[in-house]
Amino acid sequence: MPRGFCARHGRNHPCTCAMGNVYRFIEPVLLLMLKEKGHSYGYDLSESLKDYALTDARIERAALYRTLRTLEQNGYVKSTWDVEGGGPARRVYSLTRSGHGHLREWAEVMDRLSKSMKTFVKKAI
Repeated sequence: MPRGFCARHGRNHPCTCAMGNVYRFIEPVLLLMLKEKGHSYGYDLSESLKDYALTDARIERAALYRTLRTLEQNGYVKSTWDVEGGGPARRVYSLTRSGHGHLREWAEVMDRLSKSMKTFVKKAI
């Protein structure tokens, strides 16, 4: 997935064209969770989703792990294996420097979406 800029919307601000699944806001939610937590396991992230969710849409664990893989492939998240302690090895995720920048891009996109939705609601009521 390319960074959040496109020819249609210009380089002045990020657009949603390349920003992942806007419908459930999985990507920005995961980025924010990792920023606040510092690092986390996939299971912990899935358990915390309800506290961070921006919609009522249910986020499947498979979608969460798919999004984490995509974020890692794009250099926004890195993971390491935790083999300490009992039990199976677990993958630990953390935000990269690029991930912090991508979260800021998402914040700009969300701000623009918020303003657009507010205008829509005013017109519709």
